[in-house]
Amino acid sequence: MTSLALPAVIQGGMGIGISGWGLARAVSLRGHLGVVSGTAIDSFFVRRLQDGDLGGHLRRAIARFPLPGIAADALHRYFRAGGRPAGTPYRMLPMYRKGVGRAREQLTMLASFAEVWLAKEDHGGPVGLNLLTKLQLPNLAALYGAMLAGADYVLMGAGIPREIPGVLDALAAQQPAAIRLDVEGTGPETDTTIRLDPRAHWEGHPPARLHRPRFLPIIASNSLATMLARKAAGGIDGFVIEGWKAGGHNAPPRGALRLNDRGEPVYGERDEVDLARIRELGLPFWLAGGTGSPEALRAARESGAAGIQVGTLFAYADESGLAPEYKSSVLAHAARGEVDVFTDPLASPTGYPFKAVRWPGDPEHGAEPRERVCDLGYLRTAYLDPDGRLGYRCPAEPVEAYVAKGGRVEDTVGRRCLCNALLANTGHPQVRPDGRMEPPLLTSGDDLSSIRDFLAGRGSYTAGEVLDYLLAPLPS
Repeated sequence: MTSLALPAVIQGGMGIGISGWGLARAVSLRGHLGVVSGTAIDSFFVRRLQDGDLGGHLRRAIARFPLPGIAADALHRYFRAGGRPAGTPYRMLPMYRKGVGRAREQLTMLASFAEVWLAKEDHGGPVGLNLLTKLQLPNLAALYGAMLAGADYVLMGAGIPREIPGVLDALAAQQPAAIRLDVEGTGPETDTTIRLDPRAHWEGHPPARLHRPRFLPIIASNSLATMLARKAAGGIDGFVIEGWKAGGHNAPPRGALRLNDRGEPVYGERDEVDLARIRELGLPFWLAGGTGSPEALRAARESGAAGIQVGTLFAYADESGLAPEYKSSVLAHAARGEVDVFTDPLASPTGYPFKAVRWPGDPEHGAEPRERVCDLGYLRTAYLDPDGRLGYRCPAEPVEAYVAKGGRVEDTVGRRCLCNALLANTGHPQVRPDGRMEPPLLTSGDDLSSIRDFLAGRGSYTAGEVLDYLLAPLPS
């Protein structure tokens, strides 16, 4: 570890776009770890350009990108002065696949650079990038773009990010980096490697070296922590230990799946992380999931943790990327005790349990079921067809298409298109041919049920007020 002080509070990396540069910057300016979400960051980036780049922030960051040809092309293709005409669909990016073209890769670099650069603009506070390990195809480009902007931390969960520390080492040295793509139906002889060579993106010589961010895997078990500490390619710098009360995706319960009377996965003692064993690894750690209170921060420190990671409180702060109408609606209902967080075992195409917010103001109440469409494709799984060709499928795509690709029809039951829904959460929903807009699907941690105690009669609040609350001294 370098001499950079460890933050007491990590603001959770909530995607798509909820943890944007504005929220991360607000937290970082206070000396804590502000985190931008890298999930589908390229699609979020081009939608804001098409909506006119309010305030000119993205264009200010684009002007600082060290590969100007890429920046000029992105503006030409996607920026619309004054924004799209009402009811006009967004122009889409090509879906990611193995061997994606260089221009597609470079756009992801630019989007990641812009978000981190804006979060770090004109101050020295720490800024991190959060990525989902399972979204393998865009991750190398997103990491490189964030490193070009000087990211201080990288945090990754939703999988086993064993190769990422070595990737960070390679990219910092401007050397080729590679990870293995998970492909269903392959044997050890199949080349499923994803590669990125930084030197291929520079007309001349790239800078000699980039800052190597600290790497914090997000884990939910002692065995994974031990494996990563001892066997990860390159060094890790600590852990975020996330329990099942956290929002977004949760790790599945250990052992056979059991559901409670609400249809949610049941967690038990086997899912608790033994912090004594974590301390033995000698690395700093932060606790996450149900930790959004000063009491939880004190308990975390007493357990040996450096601090806590908090998502839900920050998700509804003024600076977050959640659309204002959803933010105010949820908070108003939460103040009356009218919100519920449901751990849905089926919604996510990943197969991981996913937290969904239920509240009376949900735009989906009474709406017709969404037509199944897969046009963003971040959660698609790669597979080999019987002829040995690489294909991609998602259990949330149209059922006939999924089955035609060799998928099981039972895997499609209850699945939701998180890619489109989470972009809709940010106020940038796609417009469909019949004029309907993609509906949102809000996610929060279990802390949402008690947020009214924090609100204390307020209808809104800032990230700074969250930090004041978390860091307030407690009675001895």
